[in-house]
Amino acid sequence: MKTHSLQTQSLQTQALQKTGTLYGVGVGPGDPELLTMKAWRLIRQAPVVSYLCNDSGESQARQIAAVVLSEAEPGAFELPLPMPMSRDRTAANAAYDEGAARIAEQLRQGHDVVFLCEGDPLFFGSFAYLLDRLQDQFPCEVVPGISSVNAAASALCSPLTLLTESFVVVSGRHTDEQIIQALQTHQSVVIMKAGQARARILALLEHTSRIGEARYLEYIGRDNQRIVEDVRRLSAEAGPYFSLFVVLPARVSRP
Repeated sequence: MKTHSLQTQSLQTQALQKTGTLYGVGVGPGDPELLTMKAWRLIRQAPVVSYLCNDSGESQARQIAAVVLSEAEPGAFELPLPMPMSRDRTAANAAYDEGAARIAEQLRQGHDVVFLCEGDPLFFGSFAYLLDRLQDQFPCEVVPGISSVNAAASALCSPLTLLTESFVVVSGRHTDEQIIQALQTHQSVVIMKAGQARARILALLEHTSRIGEARYLEYIGRDNQRIVEDVRRLSAEAGPYFSLFVVLPARVSRP
């Protein structure tokens, strides 16, 4: 029985080794020059490159990696995965189920699949939902990318934290109470996914007396990047999906 069990495990291991590997590759916030060397190499060599796209076939992740894809190996195959731009998780989960099935088909044929993800794959990254569906069946690796949080700090030339300052990242999808608690508890606060919640966030910044410490950024690292230093001049209306607020404490300059 023990020998049979070992043989079965060996066969399962061999079967797993014959499949392709799924790579979640972070392509950064928007500037192609922020791609890591490892990400560049994997994208160039990948037999299959996958990414999310909208109904029109447009993909922010692919756009960032376009220069690398132009150098791809002959015969490389692109696998766009349509994703409804909706907060309806039922529709999104169905799209991830379908996307995972299509990626699995390639992996079973022994093809490595590189999935492009804006920013970092495991930081508010779409890759996390595919990883959850596939990592028990196939070998998976993750290549980190520069997140919009780090890119925002660089664009502002401002440190996110110093010494004993605390730092928190929240989402515009959090409740008023959660965002207020973050603003009142932590010195440094980044509010992601701010677009649809922009008017509400501005009101909460005013309510917590931190509106003077906040700055607003859109499309970081892209040609249409926008930075608003004084958010009191920002219109109280919805903004784009790729936007965030950075709230930093007033710091005393050294003499």
